[in-house]
Amino acid sequence: MLLIDTDSEWLEADGLGGFASGTSAGIATRRYHALLLVAEHPPCNRFVLVNGFSAWLETTSGRVQLTRHHFAPGVTTEAGAMVASFELEPWPTWRYTARGELSLVQEIFAVRGSASVIVSFRLETAHPDVTLCVRPFLSGRDFHQLHHENSAFQGQPERDGDRLHFSVYPGVPRITMRSNADYAHAPDWYRQFRYEREAERGLDCEEDLASPGVLSFDLSQGEALWLLESVSHELTSDSEDLAAHVAECRKRERTRRASIETPLQRSAESYLVRRGTGMTLIAGYPWFGDWGRDTFIALRGLCLATGRLTDAREILVEWSRVVSDGMLPNLFPDGNGAPEYNSVDASLWYVLAAHELLNHPQSKQVLADSDRQALRDAILDIVRGYARGTRFGIRRADDGLLAAGAPGVQLTWMDAKIGDHVVTPRSGKPVEIQALWLNALSSAAHLDAQYWPWVDQARLSFERRFWNEADGMLYDVVDVDHEPGRVDASLRPNQIFAAGGLPVSLLSAERARRVIDVVEQKLWTPLGLRSLSADDQAYRGRYQGGVWERDTAYHQGTVWPWLVGPFVEAWLKARGSTSEAKREARERFAGPLLEHLERAGLGHISEIADGDAPHAPRGCPFQAWSVSELLRVVQLLSA
Repeated sequence: MLLIDTDSEWLEADGLGGFASGTSAGIATRRYHALLLVAEHPPCNRFVLVNGFSAWLETTSGRVQLTRHHFAPGVTTEAGAMVASFELEPWPTWRYTARGELSLVQEIFAVRGSASVIVSFRLETAHPDVTLCVRPFLSGRDFHQLHHENSAFQGQPERDGDRLHFSVYPGVPRITMRSNADYAHAPDWYRQFRYEREAERGLDCEEDLASPGVLSFDLSQGEALWLLESVSHELTSDSEDLAAHVAECRKRERTRRASIETPLQRSAESYLVRRGTGMTLIAGYPWFGDWGRDTFIALRGLCLATGRLTDAREILVEWSRVVSDGMLPNLFPDGNGAPEYNSVDASLWYVLAAHELLNHPQSKQVLADSDRQALRDAILDIVRGYARGTRFGIRRADDGLLAAGAPGVQLTWMDAKIGDHVVTPRSGKPVEIQALWLNALSSAAHLDAQYWPWVDQARLSFERRFWNEADGMLYDVVDVDHEPGRVDASLRPNQIFAAGGLPVSLLSAERARRVIDVVEQKLWTPLGLRSLSADDQAYRGRYQGGVWERDTAYHQGTVWPWLVGPFVEAWLKARGSTSEAKREARERFAGPLLEHLERAGLGHISEIADGDAPHAPRGCPFQAWSVSELLRVVQLLSA
């Protein structure tokens, strides 16, 4: 049984970019906690349509409140029922008990492939004269915004049999509700919901929600069924028999989820979503979209390590069409905004993922000749574009290494920026960019032999330019701000990619082992690697406070669980990948992260954690590359 509190969050993703989410305690703590949150143009233009509900029982002995809510300034409503248990599998399930005589089970699950969520309630033991009452809370807002009482809200539904259609604002997707309840229209506003996680992040945290009326279910007649969906994606509810339709959805979802081998792999599926006629990856829930860098890092674990080669093909072939001067977008904005080409490493991570798919033992079963050509062309276009020079000073330098950086931009994964202030600019020749560049050159050389001399030159230059003998590790950046010979000796985790954290290692075995030992000693925590040594004056051990405080700590000591993948990969290589080394790595490195699956984002791995003990999870509770790299580690340790 999982913890029942406001720190434990659940997620039901619909495969389109939308989702339902909340806490195991049932109290919303984020603006993103919602029952029906949909992507109008998958996976973009996301709206919160149904935020949640209030539910209570009417019995011969009186009213029993089931749900609890938090209101400003700090009032949490009481409930007459107790949440006796919460389970995540096969979907979020609560068991309420009240007065020693009532036991009620509530379930919520999303129907994959449609913007639909099904909520059900059933009494575990027969009990006469029990009515369940549900008051839905609606908003119809952009999922990043908050909603406040206003006269423009339209809560009058259009009735169509057991369907209620709500068009709450012009331009907002319509809501359809189906149920086996009686509906009584009784509009009201519930004011000043307070979201504690938003308050902790220094953001606006209060919201007003509209409730159009009350759904009343006679539980003595059987299970209460409530289906919510966006009309623009109404793909599943053609059946006129609601009970039969819900039964079919429940059966289909049970079967589909049971067919996925492990709970961690089932969690991984949450990030795979549609984009147009193809596929993409959501970087994290609840607030990220599909980002280039995150997509190509996460694809290796979410798709290649789990055998989802068809999904990998769809994603990589789709992205191959948007290479521009060697670069791939790092972000597709919502709406009609132009793709943003603002990352030096997204394209290089793409090359790595495409190369691994091309050389996968089962690639012949999923890649047509045209697919292979598209991936090969993209790899060569990226390497050629970077070599001749592209945006933001990205170019192959005279020493064969890759230079990158321009004032006011953040091109590496350490990309925090507040206004015009770039926290970690890392302009020049960052260490992990060289590791990725060498791996990309190697991939290109396998397609065109003319690149092998480039590989040799870059490898020799790397070890000569980056080795810091005094500290037994690598510099984080050389030629800082494009000043020849200027170095940044900060102890960061980025060097692990050059010491065996990628397929092509850039160091001798002896030097690689020294780097790995330093990183383990100074940066390792039970949830991953710190982004900066605690010995550094710039170190920030807590990711807390407002935007400035959090963003200045984001890569200055904050722990990143996704780095467990390259770290364990390098650590194993340095020890010959023996059975004993795998056993030790499983216990020391994978074990704490597997335990984390029962904390924060349940079944998932958090985006970040505090650098200081006890390393409280922070950021997105559901992060694609964190889950992906744990999957890769599990695969590495079981091979």
